[in-house]
Amino acid sequence: MADLGPFEAAPHVCVAVSGGADSLCLALLTARWVEKRGGRVSALTVDHGLRPEAAKEAQKVGRWLKPLGIAHHVLTWQGPKPQAAIQAEARKARYRLMSSWCRNAGALHLLLAHTMDDQAETLLLRLGSGSGNDGLAAMSAVVETPDVRLLRPLLGVRKSSLVADLKLRRQNWIEDPSNQDIAFARARIRQAMATGGMEPEDLFLAASRFGRARTALEEAAAKILARFSKVHPAGFVRLDSAFLHTAPEEVSLRALGRVMSAVGGRGYGPRLNKLERLHRGLSESHGEFSGTLGGCRVVAEGNGILVCRENRNLPEPVEVYPGLRLTWDGRFSVGFRGEGQGLLSPLGADGWSEIVQTSPELRQSPVPAPVRGSLPALFDDFGVLSVPHLGFTRSPVGNLSPVMDESQSLAFSDVRFCPPNTLSNVGFFLRFPPNLLSH
Repeated sequence: MADLGPFEAAPHVCVAVSGGADSLCLALLTARWVEKRGGRVSALTVDHGLRPEAAKEAQKVGRWLKPLGIAHHVLTWQGPKPQAAIQAEARKARYRLMSSWCRNAGALHLLLAHTMDDQAETLLLRLGSGSGNDGLAAMSAVVETPDVRLLRPLLGVRKSSLVADLKLRRQNWIEDPSNQDIAFARARIRQAMATGGMEPEDLFLAASRFGRARTALEEAAAKILARFSKVHPAGFVRLDSAFLHTAPEEVSLRALGRVMSAVGGRGYGPRLNKLERLHRGLSESHGEFSGTLGGCRVVAEGNGILVCRENRNLPEPVEVYPGLRLTWDGRFSVGFRGEGQGLLSPLGADGWSEIVQTSPELRQSPVPAPVRGSLPALFDDFGVLSVPHLGFTRSPVGNLSPVMDESQSLAFSDVRFCPPNTLSNVGFFLRFPPNLLSH
């Protein structure tokens, strides 16, 4: 835990506890760690509703933890369940529920019980899916999210050690039958490792070496972006095309991917093979290029490259009101004040045409034309009311709207560009157990 800090005084630490040996042991270890620091621990169990016995198992976990003074909370995945990619969708739901709980509770840290065995399996899974260097680095020990820090303190520990610890404590645990179900890829990988003589330590070491390369490349890409990129509050980025040739291809490729991940507002960047084609097109374009990828439009003109949100698959209009705060298009944190209601929607071509009729000076806006249609705009019954990034606010007094005091109308309280992936993040964090350094 010392490597995963800093931690506040008397920390409130949450632990994801399925009831399996790994997570249950982590909860017990965390309780001891927190007690020494005058803090508290909350165990979070997600009932996915995929197995009829899951609810009873969650209750059993609570009975085990209560005598140990560990607060236990069951989070239920409501709504219809997917028919395909069940494990992947369940994982998304699990993280969403736990992150939301941590945010509401003011907890800054969520501990996950992934072990050395899990890291080895992840490496093989990603190798089989054609992942690049980043994917083969497997799981980071620290992941910063908008809601909570995800920490994996057991990445360098074998699962067998945790099982042995529980046996010494005479503590039972729950075995999830899906862990042995070869219908799932991870179970098949686990079986292949056991029959093929592949040692988790060796695979973990390989992942750690990929991770070491990843950290070096991330640092190099961050330096390139600091030198050659300019981020605008309206959610677009301008790049000096010199970045394509100043750094090795792997570094400039990574830098481009970071930009597109931020501007596109998605949890993950574009697939590597598609990113490579785009990078090649930019490198060979001689200053004239246009393409789309990952929710972004990329336009090269002369010595500059514009990366902005593509004007497709934008959010549908959503009703908004004073006091509301939401994340819009996965990229903007938006709040509202005043009175009344309105619609938050992309400005679009029609909205742009409307506002330049009354404010033709906006044609000279520093916000480029390809960006304008995707900007967050506030609409009322009379049309476009406000577009902060263009500096436009329609006066409530006029031919199209009733006479009223401006403070009474609905308005943006703030609009901030804060995508899930920034151009330069906290970076990949290695766990390298000392006993493996001699390999």
